[in-house]
This record gives sequence, structure tokens and C-alpha cells, in this order.
Amino acid sequence: MLLAAGAIAGALSGGGLLWLHWVCKPLATLWLLLWVGQMPLSAAPARRYRRWIFCGLCLSLLGDILLMLPQGLFVPGLLAFLLAHVCYIIAFAPGAAGWRLLPLALLIAVIAGANLAGLWPHLPDALRLPVSAYVLVIALMAVLALARACGPGQPRAARLAAVGALLFLLSDSWLAWDRFAGPLPAAIAGVLASYWAAQYLIAASCVDAGVSAPGRQ
Repeated sequence: MLLAAGAIAGALSGGGLLWLHWVCKPLATLWLLLWVGQMPLSAAPARRYRRWIFCGLCLSLLGDILLMLPQGLFVPGLLAFLLAHVCYIIAFAPGAAGWRLLPLALLIAVIAGANLAGLWPHLPDALRLPVSAYVLVIALMAVLALARACGPGQPRAARLAAVGALLFLLSDSWLAWDRFAGPLPAAIAGVLASYWAAQYLIAASCVDAGVSAPGRQ
């Protein structure tokens, strides 16, 4: 929370404290990455799940850095996060309840489609295909996370991942509207706060029943 707050404060300062954003933004994601990496998991499915969440966080860290750099690396950053969502999709898919996929897919498709339709006139021609692909992938990630949370016998951790997936959808939508149709007032604070809340909940979904979250025993 302190690292995320530092990154947000640095971004909002827009000047003398921008260095705080550059330092704290990757460190906040790195903290989550190290936390997931040291979780002692016993069951093989839990280890497989953690492995893909860990890979997703690694790619998210790369995306954080690429989007933060001033060289205009938006498309490489977008690709890094797209691949991160592919990792999350692989993690969520085995536990997704098949019969619930269709209504959830329709719901998320309506939300994602309306979002993309609203953004479409504001998107540069060169970004329409990459952004459309990204919307499709993150929508699939959210559908599978929700379907997994609805599955029989799924633990509380599955619900954490589902809420995290929805927050990721919110964060990325907020970022897109601010970048292409904005600027929106204080958007960076909302984008980053919802982004790290999403990543924290997805990371926390790796925790076995016998493993405590940070600060809890």
C-alpha cells in the first residue's frame, strides 16, 4: 500500500516528485511478485496455478516499466499486459464452471463491446487492432475468473481472483478513456489504485488455506 501510494503521489505531483512514481511503480508490482514466489504451496494444482500467476506478474512488471518510460512504448507495454492476461487465463481456465460460461461471457461481452464502441472514434487507426485484441483477451480473463468463482467447491481464493479480474477490467477501461478520450480528472489515481487492488487480489488468490496473507497469522 505504501509503494502504491508513493507511485500515485509521484504521478499526481507532475513535477518534483515524479521520481517517486518511477521508483515505487515497479517496486509495488515487484513486491507482489516476490510474495507469490515465496508462498509454500503443497498441492500440485496450487503450484500450477501459482506458476501462471507468477508469470503474469512478471509480464505485468515489464508492462509497468514499458508504459512508464518516456519513449512512447505504449504498444510493447500493451503486448506485455496482453501476455500477462494470457497467463491468468491459463491459471483460471481449469476451475471454470462450464455451464456458467455462456451467461457470464454474454455479460462481459456487452460491457467490453460497449466500452470498445465508445472508444473506437478516439482510437488512432494503428491502435485499433491491438486495442481490440487486448479488450478480447482481458474480457476472456474476466469471464474465466468469474466462472471459476462460481464453480462448485471453489475456495474463497477463487472469489478474490474474480474481484481482481473485474478491477483489472475497470482499471484498463479507465486508463483507455483517459488516454484516448480524456484527459479525465485525477484519472491516474483511480487507474493505479484499481490496478494494484486487482493485482493484489489475484496474487492473494494463490494462497493455500494454510498460508497467511501478509500481516496476518
